[in-house]
Amino acid sequence: MSAISELSPSAGGCYPPPAELTGAPENRALSILLEDARAGRPVHVEHIPARAGRQVPWPAWAPAEITDAFARRGIAAPWSHQAAAASHAEAGRNVIISTGAASGKSLGYLLPALTSVLAGDTVLYITPTKALAADQLASIRSLALPGVTAATFDGDSTTAERAWARSHARYLLTTPDMLHRSLLPGHARWSGFFSRLRYVIVDECHEYRGVFGSHVAHVLRRLRRVVAHHAPPGGPPRPVFVLASATVGAPGVCARLLTGLEADEVTEDGSPRGPLAFALWEPPLTEARGEAGARLRRTAISQTADLLARLVEREVPTLAFIRSRRGAEAVALAARRALGGHEAPAAKVAAYRSGYLPEDRRDLEAALGDGRLVGLATTTALELGVDIAGLDAVLIAGWPGTWSSLWQEAGRAGRSGRSAAAVLIARDDPLDTYLVRHPELLLGHPVEATVLDPGNPYVMAPHLCAAAAELALTDQDVNIFGAGARPVVEELTRAGRLRRRPAGWYSLRRAAAGPAGLRGAGDAPVRVVEEATGRLVGTVDEPSAQLIVHDGAVYVHQGETYLVSRLDLADRVALVDPCDLGYTTTARDVTEVEVRGELRRTTLGAGEVLFGDVQVTRQVVGFTRRRADTGAPLGDTPLDLPPRHLLTRAVWWTVSAAGRDRLTEAGIDLAGAAHAIEHAAIGLLPLFATCDRWDIGGVSADLHPATGRLSVFVYDGHDGGAGFAERGFQAAREWLTATRQAISGCDCEAGCPSCVQSPKCGTANHPLSKHGAAVLLDLLLTGAL
Repeated sequence: MSAISELSPSAGGCYPPPAELTGAPENRALSILLEDARAGRPVHVEHIPARAGRQVPWPAWAPAEITDAFARRGIAAPWSHQAAAASHAEAGRNVIISTGAASGKSLGYLLPALTSVLAGDTVLYITPTKALAADQLASIRSLALPGVTAATFDGDSTTAERAWARSHARYLLTTPDMLHRSLLPGHARWSGFFSRLRYVIVDECHEYRGVFGSHVAHVLRRLRRVVAHHAPPGGPPRPVFVLASATVGAPGVCARLLTGLEADEVTEDGSPRGPLAFALWEPPLTEARGEAGARLRRTAISQTADLLARLVEREVPTLAFIRSRRGAEAVALAARRALGGHEAPAAKVAAYRSGYLPEDRRDLEAALGDGRLVGLATTTALELGVDIAGLDAVLIAGWPGTWSSLWQEAGRAGRSGRSAAAVLIARDDPLDTYLVRHPELLLGHPVEATVLDPGNPYVMAPHLCAAAAELALTDQDVNIFGAGARPVVEELTRAGRLRRRPAGWYSLRRAAAGPAGLRGAGDAPVRVVEEATGRLVGTVDEPSAQLIVHDGAVYVHQGETYLVSRLDLADRVALVDPCDLGYTTTARDVTEVEVRGELRRTTLGAGEVLFGDVQVTRQVVGFTRRRADTGAPLGDTPLDLPPRHLLTRAVWWTVSAAGRDRLTEAGIDLAGAAHAIEHAAIGLLPLFATCDRWDIGGVSADLHPATGRLSVFVYDGHDGGAGFAERGFQAAREWLTATRQAISGCDCEAGCPSCVQSPKCGTANHPLSKHGAAVLLDLLLTGAL
């Protein structure tokens, strides 16, 4: 990466004033953020220069009415990567286009797709979010092409709109969820559409990772069967898959894992972009103190809200990406307060997240697009390719979990071609602290490959049942689902969920609904209802309900704060009352792990690293109240909620009896050392596996019942595993080395959120031993104290 770098001290010390950022091109957004030194300064600024574009002529096969329509929108000719992807697809080859954010990937699939629609074919467009489907629908309709009837078919569509789409749509935009729940089970009613289906467009396919990605991979395999069933005999193989992705490692592998088919890669980006200043910001220390008396840094939420308010006040169009729905609400609320409450320009700030009603989401998207909103605090719902031009700044509150997401979010700035700024604000946890203090790793690391495992039998089994309900499952069909499908089919047959007949395997419709949800939320969502009025405020997915809307929880929605008076899990409703208490709440849970089977093991120093099947039992036992401005704890409240059980996979390391004796002789707090390593290792695993720290969990003990040894477990938070723990096993030495560096490199004395404390610890970060963790890691890595 060609860049001009400016490095400032990471903790304490003096930061250079803006004028001393020598060699830096002028950047208005960054200059505004640097004007007030009281809120801290970036520890590093990377200046990424502008890039020229490379246009090529329209392909000879492209109809004039389509190229003219694009010309009316100001697109005189395609960029080189757009033309390359379009030509692969037009020739009948599966293709994946993997280029940077705002590179115009959509033209690469729209050109062949619209051409085929004009020729009488149909096109299916699949997106992970309804917001992107709505945005793409508006884009297609703006071309005003006669004969192109496009419609969305998603959770926001009314019954009448769905019926119209089934009868008339030739370009159908949907989500994998609706494909799974409605289109495939009801494929007979869609026979006219499927019989003419030429292209399947899988947009933002880098989002299909982990368990969600594994589910989507099987939905696409089921789609291949249905299309083959309805296709006229003797025609070319259908459908052709066109996948679009942010920059990812090994895009061809990603395409093959998702579709089960080979695909050509288009990765050379021919689009131009303006200069980008990428700043790494570590919030300053406050006088507040947390567990063990450690000084707390200003929260990433408070810091982001302050920076967002500064930019909005100066009319700088800005997106602030927040890791949680609650955080997005908190940032928007704090920014509005900083700007004067409900007076302008406070009215130009809002939050955007899932759980909003459809009409509210559409209004917010339109307001940001036309300038009525200047700042929007959003979850990853707007990380994807919704076309919002003119953004001059992006704030990223905490490491987004992958390098792909980092550059996707940062790439939302500068879409208008002007200079822009992206700012990563570090949370007070081990991973964020480590990354902002190692900018060469953060900004120079290659983008990772997408991690998904279609062979996971827990994911595969319900999809095989669903496939057998859609069409008889033949021996040839089983091969579509991969080498591991046959033993799963045999087990389902023995269990009575599938029935073998001469034509293949069948399943009763009522027993073959498949997974209730693709995104890990298997049950119906919990409704959040205002108790006094009965008004539906929003919804929360069932697995998160015990953590977000438990009794006594503070719940934030569209800038309004509510106190949860009662969570009724049987009726799936949380009753809330509006209030503003000045604090937030964080649920605490306890976890037990039982080893079900060992799959792999290896020696490491004075111990071993193992990988295998486990059963995890988790129970929310209470919650902590924290000051909204500083995050300082205000007290704990117990809860009595039912436990949840999870069959998954874990990586764990143990210390030999002799090694434990050496640690005891050295006076090490063994339980505190193991607990500290558990927290820090969970925080650092996203460096080595494409996951978020909230996708994984951990347990540690001096003498763990499952092993009889000092042990630390880190497990995947999804049934059957998601591949994260396995990646940790494969990179165990590098992972634990980075964990050791993060602990020893922290300036605190006894441990803090930047190294060994965890925001979701069920035992209030007790016991913890920072010194003991360093010694224990030395023993594991070198065999010596």
